[in-house]
Amino acid sequence: MLINKPSLVAVFTSLKTIFNNAFAAAPSTWQKIAMEVPSNSGQNDYSWLSNFPRMRRWVGAKVAKALEAYKYTVVNEDFEATVEVDRNHIEDDQIGIYKPQAQMAGWSSAQLPDELVYEVINGGFNKLTYDGQYHFDTDHPVGNGIASNRSTAPLSNANLAAATAGYGSARTAMLKYDDDEGRSLNVTPNVLLVGPALETTAKALMNNDKFADGTPNPYKGTAEVVMDARIKSDTAWFLLDTGKPVKPFIYQPRKKPEFVQQISLDAPDVFNLKKYKFGAEARAAAGFGFWQLSFGSTGTGA
Repeated sequence: MLINKPSLVAVFTSLKTIFNNAFAAAPSTWQKIAMEVPSNSGQNDYSWLSNFPRMRRWVGAKVAKALEAYKYTVVNEDFEATVEVDRNHIEDDQIGIYKPQAQMAGWSSAQLPDELVYEVINGGFNKLTYDGQYHFDTDHPVGNGIASNRSTAPLSNANLAAATAGYGSARTAMLKYDDDEGRSLNVTPNVLLVGPALETTAKALMNNDKFADGTPNPYKGTAEVVMDARIKSDTAWFLLDTGKPVKPFIYQPRKKPEFVQQISLDAPDVFNLKKYKFGAEARAAAGFGFWQLSFGSTGTGA
């Protein structure tokens, strides 16, 4: 193949199509548990999470709820995946050998939001959220008191007592969450999030009519099981309310993943190393949303 600008454009257009097809076909679960909050700067400030607006009786003057003295920012980061293309392979019409790399670049780009969101979830027991506490913690300040969205209870479908001590207690705690004024937040957990080690237990607890001991299972159908291999712990599990406009976790794209290429005929890498380049670039981050919409257990039992 004669290498000139039109032939290079044709080669990389083909690679871009392969990239886009793989991007579109990649599986993803982050949309089930996180909300997308676009970013137009280097970071987003989520102090507004402390001011969860709700309708109240209008008696006298309107009451504007001020932001609490919390500061929670999520800083965008840069991401890339780059592939080198040898000029000889273009000249010899061997560009097909780069198809798997273009596919993987597209697949990986589509997976970026999942990787960022699940990285946040895995750190939820020891990373701070907007109120200055760990996202999953036992002493979130609420009004004049505290509330917990963390336990150590294992996820179990052995019998009613074991299931209630874990899943049942977490569900009840979420249903009872109030705002700073003591009014119910109407939190309704609907997703049970687990890693591979707890998938069978979670599905049995949510789908089976009976527990393992043969007694009736009152928790059947109370949540959808979402399993993702990016959950690192073999014992941790999470109960989420994803039915509201605000979600328990945030995906923050500044620049969504896109195909990029370097096809200049006289670029230094081409002149010195006979290498062209293509790949993907993105700029994004993830963070914690409203903590009352999630409950996490380490599952360690202690």
